[in-house]
Amino acid sequence: MNRPLDAATQQPHIAIEDLQTELDGVRWRYRRAGSGPAVLLVHGLMGYSFSWRHTIPVLARQATVYAVDLPGAGFSDRPAGMDCSQRASAARLLRFMDGVGLASCDLLGTSHGGALAMTVAALAPERVRSLILVAPVNPWSAHGKLLSLFLTSPPIGPLFLHAMPHLQILHDFYFRRLYGDTRRIRPGTREGYLAPMQRAGSFEYVLGVLRSWNRDLKELESLLPGIAHIPTLLIWGSLDAAVNPASAYQLQKRFRDCHLLMMKGVGHLPYEETPEEFNRAVTEFLFADNR
Repeated sequence: MNRPLDAATQQPHIAIEDLQTELDGVRWRYRRAGSGPAVLLVHGLMGYSFSWRHTIPVLARQATVYAVDLPGAGFSDRPAGMDCSQRASAARLLRFMDGVGLASCDLLGTSHGGALAMTVAALAPERVRSLILVAPVNPWSAHGKLLSLFLTSPPIGPLFLHAMPHLQILHDFYFRRLYGDTRRIRPGTREGYLAPMQRAGSFEYVLGVLRSWNRDLKELESLLPGIAHIPTLLIWGSLDAAVNPASAYQLQKRFRDCHLLMMKGVGHLPYEETPEEFNRAVTEFLFADNR
């Protein structure tokens, strides 16, 4: 029997499972699709597995794809008082891999999730076959360093928590700023990202990440020599306003086998803005040489 074709891609339809698992009393929501070598997708700070809706069906043709909602984000639990440092978050992600039976994987992370992916690799390099890093937060980009200090300062932090859920105009400004060309924002994208942000604890998680932001960047720089041997693909938009594109070249130097794709005219979310080009680059990196 022939499998039905996806209307948008004219490729065989890929079934995507919406799953949950509980680890150390915390419920994780994740999505899984396909079969073959494992690829784990890690979203950015205000994203969740929704970020990968254009990527999962393509990679799932040749791999088993896992896309998590990290605790604190998406539709996973938001434990009060959770340690949101990179090291603690990386340890939790390794526990997730244990929980779903992933001995190793190719690891794709974007923005804050890219820094997290590098930290996971540093803690357990034997479990990461390759890294795909999409505009990852890194020590050579000043973007975010001052903002994190400002938003977590004693007078501002409580105001941020009180005001952000109600300031729709700020949400829209922040979201549109992440695009190189706002004409590429597809219907339903903004609404999809906003949906889980209405859940209690969402902005507490954001502040928790920001509180250790600069300490985490210092630690990340010290960890990079330990993962220099891992094959790596860097993907950046030349108009990225969130993580400085110039920092890509500094980060590339820290790896021995690293290819950099700078996408012209694209912002911070290439998997949203130009998903066809993004998916092609990731697919070629992962599967062209049957890595």
